[in-house]
Amino acid sequence: MNFFIIMEKRVRLYAYDYNEVRTYLWAALFVVCNMALPQVAHLVPQGGIIFAPLSLVILVGACKLGWKTALLAAVVSPLVNNIIFGMPAWDVLPIMAVKLAVLAIAAGLAVQRMQDVTLWLLCSVVLISEMLGGLAELAFTGGLAATIADFTIGWPGLLLQVVGGYLIVNRIWKW
Repeated sequence: MNFFIIMEKRVRLYAYDYNEVRTYLWAALFVVCNMALPQVAHLVPQGGIIFAPLSLVILVGACKLGWKTALLAAVVSPLVNNIIFGMPAWDVLPIMAVKLAVLAIAAGLAVQRMQDVTLWLLCSVVLISEMLGGLAELAFTGGLAATIADFTIGWPGLLLQVVGGYLIVNRIWKW
């Protein structure tokens, strides 16, 4: 047997539209996950900056269910977290929403195009979305400190997105 035939389809990928109820149900589930995961991350000092918990959920959602579902969750999650928990802070909220939206669109479109979720793809998507998000952050704030902190302090979160996202999509959430 041919090895490539066996490895052809490792994981099922979906792409839901805004006219489907399941888009909103999945987005709501991701928002709930994005309410719980940051609470765990914030048990560590600067845990939100270090681990970027919202990004992991959005990345997995974009890979598995498409950019539209993930974009919806990316825009709503920081707002709901701010209203309920006060995090992210109001002045950081627009930056966080833009960065998550860029991640949702980049990951969703890349996976849709490649029809697979690989470590290299996730690494590329995370780095590209971080750079684009960093440019947006620079436009909002005018300072480089927060953008640089995403790489210097937040490297464990970037690594978690790549490796954790890969494991969740390819090993845990296979259906």
